[in-house]
Amino acid sequence: MQSSYAEEFQRDMGCTEAEWLKWLPIAVAPCAWTRDGASARVAIGSGALFLNWQVLPPRVIALIRLPVLRMHFQFDGLSADERAAFMRRFDLTTQRGGG
Repeated sequence: MQSSYAEEFQRDMGCTEAEWLKWLPIAVAPCAWTRDGASARVAIGSGALFLNWQVLPPRVIALIRLPVLRMHFQFDGLSADERAAFMRRFDLTTQRGGG
Protein backbone atom coordinates (compact mmCIF):
# COMPACT_ATOMS: atom_id res chain seq x y z
CA MET A 1 0.00 0.00 0.00
CA GLN A 2 1.25 3.49 -0.83
CA SER A 3 1.99 5.98 1.92
CA SER A 4 1.15 9.08 -0.15
CA TYR A 5 -1.00 9.96 -3.13
CA ALA A 6 -0.67 12.84 -5.57
CA GLU A 7 -3.56 15.22 -6.13
CA GLU A 8 -3.98 13.67 -9.58
CA PHE A 9 -2.97 10.25 -10.90
CA GLN A 10 -4.21 7.32 -12.93
CA ARG A 11 -3.98 3.58 -12.62
CA ASP A 12 -5.18 0.50 -14.44
CA MET A 13 -7.55 -1.70 -12.48
CA GLY A 14 -8.08 -5.37 -13.29
CA CYS A 15 -11.86 -5.38 -13.35
CA THR A 16 -14.80 -4.94 -15.68
CA GLU A 17 -16.91 -1.82 -15.56
CA ALA A 18 -19.77 -3.87 -14.09
CA GLU A 19 -17.51 -5.07 -11.26
CA TRP A 20 -16.27 -1.52 -10.66
CA LEU A 21 -19.82 -0.20 -10.39
CA LYS A 22 -20.57 -2.83 -7.72
CA TRP A 23 -17.42 -1.86 -5.79
CA LEU A 24 -17.84 1.91 -6.08
CA PRO A 25 -20.45 2.46 -3.32
CA ILE A 26 -18.48 0.27 -0.91
CA ALA A 27 -15.09 1.77 -1.81
CA VAL A 28 -16.18 5.37 -1.19
CA ALA A 29 -18.45 4.75 1.83
CA PRO A 30 -19.41 6.57 3.97
CA CYS A 31 -18.86 9.53 1.61
CA ALA A 32 -21.71 10.85 -0.52
CA TRP A 33 -21.17 10.41 -4.26
CA THR A 34 -22.85 10.97 -7.60
CA ARG A 35 -22.27 9.29 -10.95
CA ASP A 36 -22.59 10.62 -14.47
CA GLY A 37 -21.76 8.02 -17.11
CA ALA A 38 -18.11 7.01 -16.75
CA SER A 39 -17.35 9.53 -14.03
CA ALA A 40 -18.19 10.08 -10.39
CA ARG A 41 -17.79 12.81 -7.79
CA VAL A 42 -17.12 11.82 -4.20
CA ALA A 43 -17.58 14.40 -1.41
CA ILE A 44 -14.79 13.98 1.16
CA GLY A 45 -15.03 16.43 4.04
CA SER A 46 -14.68 19.92 2.57
CA GLY A 47 -13.05 18.55 -0.61
CA ALA A 48 -13.84 16.09 -3.37
CA LEU A 49 -12.51 13.29 -5.51
CA PHE A 50 -13.34 13.20 -9.19
CA LEU A 51 -13.13 9.75 -10.79
CA ASN A 52 -13.18 9.07 -14.53
CA TRP A 53 -12.80 5.63 -16.07
CA GLN A 54 -12.35 4.10 -19.47
CA VAL A 55 -12.70 0.48 -20.52
CA LEU A 56 -9.53 -0.63 -22.30
CA PRO A 57 -8.93 -3.77 -24.36
CA PRO A 58 -8.21 -6.79 -22.18
CA ARG A 59 -4.64 -7.77 -21.33
CA VAL A 60 -3.83 -11.08 -22.97
CA ILE A 61 -1.27 -13.40 -21.41
CA ALA A 62 -1.14 -16.71 -23.26
CA LEU A 63 -4.74 -17.97 -23.03
CA ILE A 64 -5.70 -15.63 -20.18
CA ARG A 65 -7.68 -12.44 -20.88
CA LEU A 66 -7.73 -9.90 -18.04
CA PRO A 67 -10.12 -6.93 -18.05
CA VAL A 68 -8.57 -3.47 -17.81
CA LEU A 69 -10.26 -0.34 -16.53
CA ARG A 70 -8.16 2.86 -16.71
CA MET A 71 -9.04 4.95 -13.68
CA HIS A 72 -8.21 8.66 -13.35
CA PHE A 73 -8.23 10.16 -9.83
CA GLN A 74 -8.32 13.92 -9.20
CA PHE A 75 -8.52 15.20 -5.63
CA ASP A 76 -9.62 18.75 -4.93
CA GLY A 77 -9.23 20.51 -1.59
CA LEU A 78 -7.79 17.58 0.39
CA SER A 79 -4.51 17.48 2.27
CA ALA A 80 -1.95 14.73 1.72
CA ASP A 81 -3.09 13.06 4.97
CA GLU A 82 -6.76 13.19 3.90
CA ARG A 83 -5.91 11.70 0.50
CA ALA A 84 -3.91 8.89 2.12
CA ALA A 85 -6.68 8.10 4.61
CA PHE A 86 -9.31 7.93 1.87
CA MET A 87 -7.15 5.84 -0.47
CA ARG A 88 -6.22 3.37 2.29
CA ARG A 89 -9.88 2.29 2.53
CA PHE A 90 -10.41 2.56 -1.23
CA ASP A 91 -7.44 0.33 -2.00
CA LEU A 92 -8.39 -2.29 0.60
CA THR A 93 -11.91 -2.41 -0.79
CA THR A 94 -10.90 -2.77 -4.44
CA GLN A 95 -8.00 -5.20 -4.06
CA ARG A 96 -8.36 -8.59 -5.65
CA GLY A 97 -7.46 -11.65 -3.63
CA GLY A 98 -3.97 -12.95 -3.83
CA GLY A 99 -1.87 -15.61 -2.35
